Amino acid sequence: MENLLNTEQMRATDAHTIEATKISSLELMEKASKAFVQAFMSVYSEKFNTFAVYCGTGNNGGDGLAIARLLHEEGYRDIHVRIIRFTEKSSADFQANLEALRSCKIPVQEIRDPSELGEEPAVLLIDAMLGSGLNKPLSGKWAELVTKINSWQKKVVAVDMPTGFRGEGPLNANDLVVRAKLAITFQRPKINFLLPDSASFMEEFRVVDIGLEEAYLQNLESPYKLIQKEDIVCRLKKRSNFSHKGTYGHALLVAGSPETMGAALLSAEACLYTGAGLTTACIPEEGLNALNSRSPEIMALIRKADQDPEIKVEKYSALGIGPGLGTGDKSLRLLTKVMRSYSRPIVFDADALNLIADNYELVQLIPEGSILTPHMKEFDRLFGEHKSWWERLESGRDRATTLGCTIVLKNRYTMIFLPDGRCLFNPTGSPAMASGGMGDVLTGVITSFLAQGYKPEDAAIAGVYIHGAVADHTHDYVIPASALLQKLPSKIADYLT
Repeated sequence: MENLLNTEQMRATDAHTIEATKISSLELMEKASKAFVQAFMSVYSEKFNTFAVYCGTGNNGGDGLAIARLLHEEGYRDIHVRIIRFTEKSSADFQANLEALRSCKIPVQEIRDPSELGEEPAVLLIDAMLGSGLNKPLSGKWAELVTKINSWQKKVVAVDMPTGFRGEGPLNANDLVVRAKLAITFQRPKINFLLPDSASFMEEFRVVDIGLEEAYLQNLESPYKLIQKEDIVCRLKKRSNFSHKGTYGHALLVAGSPETMGAALLSAEACLYTGAGLTTACIPEEGLNALNSRSPEIMALIRKADQDPEIKVEKYSALGIGPGLGTGDKSLRLLTKVMRSYSRPIVFDADALNLIADNYELVQLIPEGSILTPHMKEFDRLFGEHKSWWERLESGRDRATTLGCTIVLKNRYTMIFLPDGRCLFNPTGSPAMASGGMGDVLTGVITSFLAQGYKPEDAAIAGVYIHGAVADHTHDYVIPASALLQKLPSKIADYLT
Protein backbone atom coordinates (compact mmCIF):
# COMPACT_ATOMS: atom_id res chain seq x y z
CA MET A 1 0.00 0.00 0.00
CA GLU A 2 1.14 3.51 -0.68
CA ASN A 3 1.68 5.78 2.27
CA LEU A 4 -0.40 8.96 2.13
CA LEU A 5 1.35 11.84 3.86
CA ASN A 6 0.44 15.20 5.27
CA THR A 7 2.00 18.42 3.99
CA GLU A 8 4.81 18.51 6.54
CA GLN A 9 5.77 14.91 5.79
CA MET A 10 5.92 15.65 2.06
CA ARG A 11 8.24 18.58 2.75
CA ALA A 12 10.40 16.28 4.87
CA THR A 13 10.51 13.78 1.99
CA ASP A 14 11.65 16.55 -0.37
CA ALA A 15 14.43 17.47 2.05
CA HIS A 16 15.48 13.86 2.56
CA THR A 17 15.59 13.21 -1.19
CA ILE A 18 17.82 16.24 -1.71
CA GLU A 19 20.12 15.07 1.08
CA ALA A 20 20.19 11.35 0.23
CA THR A 21 20.50 11.54 -3.55
CA LYS A 22 22.84 14.53 -3.64
CA ILE A 23 20.43 16.37 -5.93
CA SER A 24 19.97 20.12 -5.54
CA SER A 25 16.57 21.59 -4.72
CA LEU A 26 16.69 23.37 -8.10
CA GLU A 27 17.27 20.06 -9.90
CA LEU A 28 14.38 18.47 -8.01
CA MET A 29 12.20 21.42 -9.00
CA GLU A 30 13.18 20.86 -12.63
CA LYS A 31 12.22 17.16 -12.39
CA ALA A 32 8.85 18.09 -10.86
CA SER A 33 8.21 20.69 -13.55
CA LYS A 34 9.07 18.26 -16.34
CA ALA A 35 6.71 15.66 -14.87
CA PHE A 36 3.98 18.30 -14.66
CA VAL A 37 4.52 19.36 -18.27
CA GLN A 38 4.30 15.80 -19.59
CA ALA A 39 0.99 15.28 -17.79
CA PHE A 40 -0.25 18.70 -18.88
CA MET A 41 0.52 18.04 -22.56
CA SER A 42 -1.39 14.75 -22.46
CA VAL A 43 -4.53 16.73 -21.58
CA TYR A 44 -3.97 20.10 -23.27
CA SER A 45 -2.19 19.56 -26.56
CA GLU A 46 -3.57 22.66 -28.34
CA LYS A 47 -0.36 24.67 -28.57
CA PHE A 48 -2.07 27.57 -30.35
CA ASN A 49 -4.15 28.53 -27.28
CA THR A 50 -3.25 31.36 -24.93
CA PHE A 51 -1.92 30.32 -21.52
CA ALA A 52 -1.25 32.42 -18.42
CA VAL A 53 0.95 31.07 -15.63
CA TYR A 54 0.24 32.71 -12.29
CA CYS A 55 3.28 32.40 -10.03
CA GLY A 56 3.87 33.21 -6.41
CA THR A 57 7.40 34.00 -5.29
CA GLY A 58 8.05 30.80 -3.34
CA ASN A 59 8.89 27.33 -4.60
CA ASN A 60 5.44 26.75 -6.09
CA GLY A 61 6.03 29.88 -8.13
CA GLY A 62 9.44 28.53 -9.06
CA ASP A 63 7.70 25.44 -10.41
CA GLY A 64 5.42 27.72 -12.43
CA LEU A 65 8.33 29.62 -13.99
CA ALA A 66 10.04 26.36 -14.95
CA ILE A 67 6.77 25.04 -16.38
CA ALA A 68 6.33 28.17 -18.52
CA ARG A 69 9.88 27.75 -19.89
CA LEU A 70 9.43 24.03 -20.57
CA LEU A 71 6.07 24.56 -22.30
CA HIS A 72 7.73 27.19 -24.49
CA GLU A 73 10.44 24.70 -25.39
CA GLU A 74 7.71 22.19 -26.31
CA GLY A 75 6.24 24.63 -28.83
CA TYR A 76 3.61 26.44 -26.78
CA ARG A 77 4.14 29.99 -27.98
CA ASP A 78 1.38 32.17 -26.51
CA ILE A 79 2.42 31.96 -22.85
CA HIS A 80 2.20 34.82 -20.38
CA VAL A 81 3.64 34.81 -16.87
CA ARG A 82 2.04 36.82 -14.08
CA ILE A 83 4.18 37.07 -10.95
CA ILE A 84 2.14 37.81 -7.84
CA ARG A 85 4.54 39.93 -5.85
CA PHE A 86 2.64 40.77 -2.69
CA THR A 87 5.95 40.55 -0.79
CA GLU A 88 9.53 41.34 -1.65
CA LYS A 89 10.60 37.92 -0.38
CA SER A 90 11.30 35.14 -2.86
CA SER A 91 12.97 31.76 -2.70
CA ALA A 92 16.39 31.14 -4.23
CA ASP A 93 14.95 28.54 -6.63
CA PHE A 94 12.27 31.00 -7.74
CA GLN A 95 14.97 33.56 -8.54
CA ALA A 96 17.03 30.98 -10.45
CA ASN A 97 14.06 30.01 -12.60
CA LEU A 98 13.17 33.67 -13.18
CA GLU A 99 16.67 34.21 -14.59
CA ALA A 100 16.36 31.10 -16.79
CA LEU A 101 13.01 32.35 -18.11
CA ARG A 102 14.43 35.63 -19.43
CA SER A 103 16.06 33.93 -22.43
CA CYS A 104 12.69 32.61 -23.61
CA LYS A 105 11.24 36.05 -24.33
CA ILE A 106 8.04 35.09 -22.51
CA PRO A 107 6.10 38.18 -21.39
CA VAL A 108 6.35 38.61 -17.62
CA GLN A 109 4.05 40.91 -15.66
CA GLU A 110 4.50 41.62 -11.97
CA ILE A 111 1.29 42.14 -9.98
CA ARG A 112 1.60 44.01 -6.70
CA ASP A 113 -2.11 44.61 -6.20
CA PRO A 114 -5.14 42.68 -7.53
CA SER A 115 -6.56 45.94 -8.90
CA GLU A 116 -3.79 45.88 -11.53
CA LEU A 117 -5.43 42.88 -13.19
CA GLY A 118 -8.12 43.43 -15.76
CA GLU A 119 -10.07 40.67 -17.46
CA GLU A 120 -7.70 37.76 -18.16
CA PRO A 121 -7.53 37.11 -21.94
CA ALA A 122 -5.87 33.68 -21.67
CA VAL A 123 -7.89 30.57 -22.44
CA LEU A 124 -6.27 28.56 -19.64
CA LEU A 125 -4.56 29.48 -16.37
CA ILE A 126 -1.84 27.54 -14.60
CA ASP A 127 -2.02 28.17 -10.85
CA ALA A 128 1.47 28.09 -9.34
CA MET A 129 0.90 30.71 -6.67
CA LEU A 130 0.98 29.05 -3.25
CA GLY A 131 0.66 25.28 -3.62
CA SER A 132 1.24 23.61 -0.26
CA GLY A 133 2.79 26.75 1.22
CA LEU A 134 -0.44 27.79 2.92
CA ASN A 135 -1.00 27.40 6.66
CA LYS A 136 -4.01 29.68 7.19
CA PRO A 137 -7.10 30.87 5.26
CA LEU A 138 -6.51 33.43 2.54
CA SER A 139 -7.01 37.05 3.47
CA GLY A 140 -6.20 40.55 2.24
CA LYS A 141 -4.75 40.80 -1.26
CA TRP A 142 -4.64 37.02 -1.68
CA ALA A 143 -8.35 36.73 -0.93
CA GLU A 144 -9.11 39.55 -3.35
CA LEU A 145 -6.98 37.98 -6.07
CA VAL A 146 -8.48 34.50 -5.76
CA THR A 147 -11.99 35.96 -5.77
CA LYS A 148 -11.18 37.79 -9.01
CA ILE A 149 -9.64 34.69 -10.64
CA ASN A 150 -12.69 32.59 -9.78
CA SER A 151 -15.00 35.26 -11.21
CA TRP A 152 -13.38 34.78 -14.63
CA GLN A 153 -14.51 31.13 -14.71
CA LYS A 154 -11.45 30.09 -16.70
CA LYS A 155 -10.05 26.59 -17.03
CA VAL A 156 -7.38 26.30 -14.34
CA VAL A 157 -4.69 23.66 -13.92
CA ALA A 158 -3.11 23.74 -10.46
CA VAL A 159 0.52 22.91 -9.77
CA ASP A 160 0.52 20.38 -6.91
CA MET A 161 -2.71 21.79 -5.45
CA PRO A 162 -4.92 24.84 -5.93
CA THR A 163 -4.08 28.07 -4.14
CA GLY A 164 -5.99 28.24 -0.86
CA PHE A 165 -6.54 24.48 -0.69
CA ARG A 166 -5.50 22.49 2.37
CA GLY A 167 -4.01 19.05 1.90
CA GLU A 168 -5.52 17.75 5.14
CA GLY A 169 -8.04 18.90 7.73
CA PRO A 170 -11.69 19.98 7.38
CA LEU A 171 -12.78 21.66 4.15
CA ASN A 172 -15.80 23.88 3.76
CA ALA A 173 -17.53 24.61 0.46
CA ASN A 174 -17.24 28.33 1.26
CA ASP A 175 -13.45 28.21 1.67
CA LEU A 176 -11.67 30.67 -0.59
CA VAL A 177 -9.76 28.47 -3.06
CA VAL A 178 -8.88 28.79 -6.74
CA ARG A 179 -11.39 26.57 -8.56
CA ALA A 180 -9.36 24.19 -10.73
CA LYS A 181 -10.34 21.97 -13.61
CA LEU A 182 -7.32 19.77 -12.89
CA ALA A 183 -4.63 19.50 -10.24
CA ILE A 184 -1.38 17.80 -11.25
CA THR A 185 0.11 16.78 -7.93
CA PHE A 186 3.50 15.43 -6.99
CA GLN A 187 4.31 11.85 -5.93
CA ARG A 188 1.13 11.22 -3.90
CA PRO A 189 -2.41 12.55 -3.87
CA LYS A 190 -3.14 14.92 -1.02
CA ILE A 191 -5.40 13.22 1.52
CA ASN A 192 -8.16 15.77 0.95
CA PHE A 193 -8.11 15.04 -2.79
CA LEU A 194 -9.74 11.71 -1.90
CA LEU A 195 -12.64 13.26 0.04
CA PRO A 196 -15.85 14.52 -1.63
CA ASP A 197 -15.39 17.98 -0.09
CA SER A 198 -12.59 18.56 -2.62
CA ALA A 199 -15.14 18.52 -5.47
CA SER A 200 -16.01 22.11 -4.60
CA PHE A 201 -12.50 23.14 -5.61
CA MET A 202 -11.32 20.79 -8.37
CA GLU A 203 -12.83 18.44 -10.91
CA GLU A 204 -10.00 15.89 -11.04
CA PHE A 205 -6.39 15.27 -10.15
CA ARG A 206 -3.44 13.40 -11.59
CA VAL A 207 -0.38 12.19 -9.72
CA VAL A 208 3.08 12.42 -11.28
CA ASP A 209 6.27 10.78 -10.03
CA ILE A 210 9.00 13.35 -9.41
CA GLY A 211 11.62 10.95 -8.07
CA LEU A 212 11.22 11.35 -4.33
CA GLU A 213 12.84 8.65 -2.18
CA GLU A 214 10.12 5.99 -1.98
CA ALA A 215 11.79 3.97 0.78
CA TYR A 216 11.87 7.00 3.05
CA LEU A 217 8.32 7.99 2.12
CA GLN A 218 6.97 4.51 2.79
CA ASN A 219 8.67 4.30 6.19
CA LEU A 220 7.09 7.46 7.55
CA GLU A 221 4.33 6.94 10.11
CA SER A 222 0.90 7.53 8.61
CA PRO A 223 -2.50 5.96 9.30
CA TYR A 224 -3.58 6.78 5.74
CA LYS A 225 -2.87 4.35 2.90
CA LEU A 226 -3.83 4.00 -0.75
CA ILE A 227 -4.64 0.43 -1.82
CA GLN A 228 -2.71 -0.89 -4.83
CA LYS A 229 -3.41 -3.75 -7.22
CA GLU A 230 -0.52 -5.69 -5.68
CA ASP A 231 -2.33 -5.64 -2.33
CA ILE A 232 -5.19 -7.57 -3.93
CA VAL A 233 -3.05 -10.02 -5.86
CA CYS A 234 -1.24 -11.09 -2.70
CA ARG A 235 -4.51 -11.59 -0.80
CA LEU A 236 -6.52 -13.61 -3.32
CA LYS A 237 -6.48 -17.38 -2.95
CA LYS A 238 -6.06 -19.62 -5.96
CA ARG A 239 -8.40 -22.60 -6.30
CA SER A 240 -6.85 -25.99 -5.76
CA ASN A 241 -7.31 -28.74 -8.36
CA PHE A 242 -9.01 -30.98 -5.80
CA SER A 243 -11.21 -28.35 -4.18
CA HIS A 244 -15.00 -28.64 -4.13
CA LYS A 245 -17.98 -26.53 -3.09
CA GLY A 246 -17.39 -27.35 0.56
CA THR A 247 -13.92 -25.84 0.31
CA TYR A 248 -15.29 -22.36 -0.28
CA GLY A 249 -17.76 -22.01 2.53
CA HIS A 250 -21.47 -21.50 2.90
CA ALA A 251 -22.71 -17.90 2.94
CA LEU A 252 -26.09 -16.71 4.19
CA LEU A 253 -27.62 -13.44 3.01
CA VAL A 254 -30.53 -12.22 5.13
CA ALA A 255 -32.13 -9.68 2.86
CA GLY A 256 -35.14 -8.44 0.98
CA SER A 257 -38.79 -7.72 1.64
CA PRO A 258 -41.78 -8.15 -0.69
CA GLU A 259 -41.16 -4.64 -2.08
CA THR A 260 -37.36 -4.85 -2.27
CA MET A 261 -36.49 -8.31 -3.47
CA GLY A 262 -34.06 -6.85 -5.98
CA ALA A 263 -31.63 -6.01 -3.18
CA ALA A 264 -31.72 -9.59 -1.93
CA LEU A 265 -31.18 -11.01 -5.40
CA LEU A 266 -28.27 -8.72 -6.15
CA SER A 267 -26.45 -9.40 -2.90
CA ALA A 268 -26.97 -13.17 -3.12
CA GLU A 269 -25.92 -13.31 -6.77
CA ALA A 270 -22.81 -11.24 -6.04
CA CYS A 271 -21.94 -13.75 -3.33
CA LEU A 272 -22.35 -16.57 -5.82
CA TYR A 273 -20.31 -14.87 -8.56
CA THR A 274 -17.49 -14.02 -6.15
CA GLY A 275 -16.96 -17.69 -5.42
CA ALA A 276 -18.75 -18.83 -2.26
CA GLY A 277 -19.13 -22.61 -2.44
CA LEU A 278 -22.77 -22.43 -1.32
CA THR A 279 -25.05 -19.43 -1.05
CA THR A 280 -28.35 -19.30 0.79
CA ALA A 281 -30.69 -16.32 0.68
CA CYS A 282 -33.03 -15.81 3.62
CA ILE A 283 -35.89 -14.07 1.83
CA PRO A 284 -39.64 -13.45 2.16
CA GLU A 285 -41.92 -16.13 0.74
CA GLU A 286 -43.03 -13.78 -2.03
CA GLY A 287 -39.52 -13.73 -3.49
CA LEU A 288 -39.04 -17.47 -3.96
CA ASN A 289 -40.22 -17.60 -7.57
CA ALA A 290 -37.97 -14.68 -8.52
CA LEU A 291 -34.97 -16.33 -6.87
CA ASN A 292 -35.57 -19.73 -8.46
CA SER A 293 -36.13 -18.33 -11.93
CA ARG A 294 -33.20 -15.93 -11.80
CA SER A 295 -30.56 -17.86 -9.83
CA PRO A 296 -31.29 -21.57 -9.40
CA GLU A 297 -27.83 -22.05 -7.87
CA ILE A 298 -28.86 -20.09 -4.76
CA MET A 299 -30.73 -21.90 -2.01
CA ALA A 300 -33.63 -20.28 -0.20
CA LEU A 301 -34.47 -19.99 3.48
CA ILE A 302 -38.02 -18.71 3.54
CA ARG A 303 -39.32 -16.01 5.86
CA LYS A 304 -43.11 -16.37 6.16
CA ALA A 305 -45.29 -13.37 6.90
CA ASP A 306 -46.94 -14.91 9.96
CA GLN A 307 -43.86 -16.29 11.73
CA ASP A 308 -40.19 -15.58 12.34
CA PRO A 309 -37.80 -17.96 10.56
CA GLU A 310 -35.71 -20.53 12.34
CA ILE A 311 -32.11 -19.93 11.28
CA LYS A 312 -29.49 -22.47 12.28
CA VAL A 313 -26.71 -19.95 12.07
CA GLU A 314 -23.99 -22.37 13.10
CA LYS A 315 -24.12 -24.06 9.68
CA TYR A 316 -23.00 -20.92 7.84
CA SER A 317 -19.40 -19.81 7.53
CA ALA A 318 -20.35 -16.20 6.79
CA LEU A 319 -23.42 -14.04 7.16
CA GLY A 320 -24.49 -10.77 5.57
CA ILE A 321 -27.63 -8.92 6.58
CA GLY A 322 -29.51 -5.81 5.61
CA PRO A 323 -30.04 -5.19 1.88
CA GLY A 324 -33.72 -4.42 1.35
CA LEU A 325 -34.59 -5.95 4.73
CA GLY A 326 -36.92 -3.18 5.88
CA THR A 327 -36.97 -1.38 9.23
CA GLY A 328 -40.24 -2.61 10.75
CA ASP A 329 -40.65 -4.52 13.98
CA LYS A 330 -40.34 -7.90 12.32
CA SER A 331 -37.04 -6.92 10.74
CA LEU A 332 -35.82 -5.64 14.08
CA ARG A 333 -36.69 -8.94 15.77
CA LEU A 334 -34.92 -10.88 13.04
CA LEU A 335 -31.80 -8.73 13.22
CA THR A 336 -31.68 -8.97 17.01
CA LYS A 337 -32.09 -12.74 16.88
CA VAL A 338 -29.29 -13.10 14.34
CA MET A 339 -26.95 -10.86 16.32
CA ARG A 340 -27.61 -12.77 19.55
CA SER A 341 -27.00 -16.16 18.00
CA TYR A 342 -24.14 -15.61 15.51
CA SER A 343 -20.78 -14.96 17.14
CA ARG A 344 -18.59 -14.79 14.04
CA PRO A 345 -18.09 -11.61 11.99
CA ILE A 346 -21.21 -10.35 10.22
CA VAL A 347 -21.46 -8.02 7.24
CA PHE A 348 -23.98 -5.28 8.13
CA ASP A 349 -25.46 -3.14 5.38
CA ALA A 350 -28.40 -0.88 4.56
CA ASP A 351 -31.47 -1.53 6.73
CA ALA A 352 -29.45 -3.51 9.26
CA LEU A 353 -27.40 -0.38 9.86
CA ASN A 354 -30.50 1.79 10.04
CA LEU A 355 -32.06 -0.54 12.60
CA ILE A 356 -28.90 -0.43 14.72
CA ALA A 357 -28.87 3.36 14.49
CA ASP A 358 -32.49 3.54 15.72
CA ASN A 359 -31.90 0.93 18.42
CA TYR A 360 -28.40 1.79 19.50
CA GLU A 361 -28.30 -0.77 22.28
CA LEU A 362 -27.75 -3.30 19.46
CA VAL A 363 -24.24 -1.91 18.98
CA GLN A 364 -23.01 -3.99 21.90
CA LEU A 365 -24.18 -7.13 20.06
CA ILE A 366 -22.03 -6.50 16.98
CA PRO A 367 -19.55 -9.43 16.87
CA GLU A 368 -15.90 -8.48 16.96
CA GLY A 369 -14.38 -8.43 13.49
CA SER A 370 -17.65 -7.58 11.78
CA ILE A 371 -17.79 -5.36 8.69
CA LEU A 372 -20.14 -2.37 8.48
CA THR A 373 -20.73 -0.94 5.00
CA PRO A 374 -22.57 2.39 5.33
CA HIS A 375 -22.96 5.15 2.80
CA MET A 376 -22.69 8.72 4.09
CA LYS A 377 -26.24 9.07 5.44
CA GLU A 378 -26.14 5.66 7.13
CA PHE A 379 -22.76 6.55 8.64
CA ASP A 380 -24.17 9.77 10.10
CA ARG A 381 -27.23 7.98 11.46
CA LEU A 382 -24.93 5.55 13.24
CA PHE A 383 -22.29 7.90 14.54
CA GLY A 384 -23.88 11.36 14.58
CA GLU A 385 -23.99 14.29 12.18
CA HIS A 386 -20.68 15.45 10.69
CA LYS A 387 -19.89 18.84 9.20
CA SER A 388 -17.22 17.59 6.82
CA TRP A 389 -15.78 14.42 5.35
CA TRP A 390 -12.63 14.99 7.38
CA GLU A 391 -14.78 14.69 10.51
CA ARG A 392 -16.17 11.42 9.16
CA LEU A 393 -12.63 10.23 8.53
CA GLU A 394 -11.66 10.90 12.14
CA SER A 395 -14.91 9.44 13.46
CA GLY A 396 -14.53 6.30 11.33
CA ARG A 397 -11.05 5.64 12.63
CA ASP A 398 -12.23 6.09 16.20
CA ARG A 399 -15.36 3.92 15.92
CA ALA A 400 -13.60 1.09 14.07
CA THR A 401 -11.05 0.95 16.88
CA THR A 402 -13.68 1.16 19.63
CA LEU A 403 -15.96 -1.48 18.09
CA GLY A 404 -13.16 -3.77 16.95
CA CYS A 405 -14.75 -3.77 13.50
CA THR A 406 -13.98 -2.81 9.93
CA ILE A 407 -16.06 0.10 8.63
CA VAL A 408 -16.42 0.56 4.89
CA LEU A 409 -17.59 4.13 4.20
CA LYS A 410 -18.75 4.01 0.60
CA ASN A 411 -17.65 6.87 -1.59
CA ARG A 412 -15.86 7.58 -4.90
CA TYR A 413 -12.69 6.75 -2.97
CA THR A 414 -14.20 4.36 -0.45
CA MET A 415 -12.58 4.53 2.97
CA ILE A 416 -11.90 1.32 4.87
CA PHE A 417 -11.39 1.95 8.58
CA LEU A 418 -9.58 -0.90 10.34
CA PRO A 419 -9.61 -1.79 14.05
CA ASP A 420 -5.93 -0.83 14.32
CA GLY A 421 -6.73 2.81 13.43
CA ARG A 422 -5.62 2.77 9.80
CA CYS A 423 -7.71 4.37 7.06
CA LEU A 424 -7.32 2.77 3.63
CA PHE A 425 -8.50 4.57 0.50
CA ASN A 426 -9.71 2.53 -2.45
CA PRO A 427 -8.78 3.99 -5.85
CA THR A 428 -10.97 1.84 -8.11
CA GLY A 429 -14.40 2.68 -9.40
CA SER A 430 -16.16 4.91 -11.87
CA PRO A 431 -19.07 7.40 -11.98
CA ALA A 432 -20.76 4.77 -14.17
CA MET A 433 -21.39 2.89 -10.91
CA ALA A 434 -23.64 5.66 -9.56
CA SER A 435 -26.83 3.63 -9.78
CA GLY A 436 -29.06 1.62 -7.49
CA GLY A 437 -27.99 -1.77 -6.20
CA MET A 438 -24.22 -1.24 -6.12
CA GLY A 439 -24.11 -1.40 -2.34
CA ASP A 440 -26.11 -4.63 -2.36
CA VAL A 441 -23.56 -6.17 -4.72
CA LEU A 442 -20.70 -5.06 -2.49
CA THR A 443 -22.33 -6.70 0.51
CA GLY A 444 -22.52 -9.98 -1.37
CA VAL A 445 -18.92 -9.73 -2.56
CA ILE A 446 -17.53 -9.14 0.95
CA THR A 447 -19.74 -11.84 2.47
CA SER A 448 -18.51 -14.28 -0.15
CA PHE A 449 -14.86 -13.61 0.67
CA LEU A 450 -15.63 -14.10 4.36
CA ALA A 451 -17.29 -17.42 3.58
CA GLN A 452 -14.18 -18.52 1.70
CA GLY A 453 -12.06 -18.03 4.80
CA TYR A 454 -10.62 -14.58 4.24
CA LYS A 455 -9.89 -12.46 7.30
CA PRO A 456 -12.42 -9.63 7.71
CA GLU A 457 -9.80 -7.02 6.83
CA ASP A 458 -8.80 -8.89 3.67
CA ALA A 459 -12.42 -9.56 2.69
CA ALA A 460 -13.19 -5.85 2.90
CA ILE A 461 -10.04 -4.74 1.05
CA ALA A 462 -10.37 -7.27 -1.77
CA GLY A 463 -14.13 -6.84 -1.98
CA VAL A 464 -14.08 -3.06 -2.27
CA TYR A 465 -11.17 -2.99 -4.72
CA ILE A 466 -12.52 -5.67 -7.08
CA HIS A 467 -16.06 -4.30 -6.91
CA GLY A 468 -14.75 -0.97 -8.20
CA ALA A 469 -12.21 -2.43 -10.60
CA VAL A 470 -14.95 -4.11 -12.65
CA ALA A 471 -16.06 -0.64 -13.74
CA ASP A 472 -12.60 0.89 -14.16
CA HIS A 473 -11.93 2.31 -17.62
CA THR A 474 -15.44 1.50 -18.78
CA HIS A 475 -16.69 3.54 -21.72
CA ASP A 476 -20.28 2.92 -20.69
CA TYR A 477 -22.34 5.83 -19.43
CA VAL A 478 -23.69 3.59 -16.68
CA ILE A 479 -23.10 0.00 -15.62
CA PRO A 480 -26.13 -1.49 -13.81
CA ALA A 481 -25.44 -3.52 -10.69
CA SER A 482 -26.81 -6.69 -12.29
CA ALA A 483 -24.34 -6.29 -15.19
CA LEU A 484 -21.43 -5.52 -12.89
CA LEU A 485 -21.81 -8.63 -10.74
CA GLN A 486 -21.66 -10.91 -13.78
CA LYS A 487 -18.18 -9.59 -14.56
CA LEU A 488 -16.81 -10.43 -11.11
CA PRO A 489 -15.47 -13.94 -11.92
CA SER A 490 -13.37 -12.76 -14.87
CA LYS A 491 -12.04 -9.77 -12.94
CA ILE A 492 -10.93 -11.99 -10.05
CA ALA A 493 -9.37 -14.43 -12.53
CA ASP A 494 -7.38 -11.54 -14.05
CA TYR A 495 -5.66 -10.99 -10.70
CA LEU A 496 -4.85 -14.68 -10.27
CA THR A 497 -3.13 -15.19 -13.62
